[in-house]
Amino acid sequence: MPSTALPTLPRRGGVGLKPEHFRSILDTRPDIGFFEVHAENYMVAGGSFHHYLTRIREHYPLSIHGVGLSIGGAGPLDEDHLDRLAALLERYQPESFSEHLAWSSHGDVFLNDLLPAPYHAGTLARVCEHIDRVQERLGRRMLLENPATYVEFAASTMAETEFITEVVRRTGCGLLLDVNNVHVSCVNHGRDPRAYIRALPLEQVGEIHLAGFARDIDAAGDPLLIDSHGAPVAQAVWDLYAFALALTGPIPTLIERDNDIPAFPVLLAEAQQAEAIMGTSSTRVAA
Repeated sequence: MPSTALPTLPRRGGVGLKPEHFRSILDTRPDIGFFEVHAENYMVAGGSFHHYLTRIREHYPLSIHGVGLSIGGAGPLDEDHLDRLAALLERYQPESFSEHLAWSSHGDVFLNDLLPAPYHAGTLARVCEHIDRVQERLGRRMLLENPATYVEFAASTMAETEFITEVVRRTGCGLLLDVNNVHVSCVNHGRDPRAYIRALPLEQVGEIHLAGFARDIDAAGDPLLIDSHGAPVAQAVWDLYAFALALTGPIPTLIERDNDIPAFPVLLAEAQQAEAIMGTSSTRVAA
């Protein structure tokens, strides 16, 4: 049976571990809460990525974040992929594992994107079946991340927050609250991001993600935000993060940056900014 406990990352700021920073992290041992890696980058037996991750793992807590399980896909899970994932988690024993509420494969075709699904009874049953299988195979509770979306389905019969709440209730998984995704999706669909956050099962949040976005214009001439992970965290996202923490208290928080990677001190400063907001939220919650 999988563990029912939420992940045990420290309630601090962390950053995604990037090859550009491997050596400087080992040389300087920065004061940071944790590192996170994408599982699919480490699904090989050896190589330099494993060499450095093994050494860094000796000194820091670790979160592993999957992007390829296709939890929201119409077909069955790829059991070979799941076996490789299980071997990776056994090797590094991360404090947290998470995946996306999205799909990225169809049959034997893998799409390098995280695509949305309609929210109705059929998708709900399929997503819950997939999460149950993942948690059974891994022997641990996973976190499910809310998506960034650019389209919505006419076939949906449930709000996204209602769908996520029911998945968490049925499977016992935890929630990875991506605050940037909330902001992006709510701007794109004309919704209130604070109402979205209030509607989630916040007591099940085990980790928060923050990231930057890009601005575009859709075919109708309306603003379109893209979850690019290629810019600093925007002030609107910091403000929404502070709102969320006022409801949850301090939560381990990751700064995501996958494009236009800056020098490590730039990311560290954002992680420290998250910790400063956590400190303020802790005071408010205690009061």
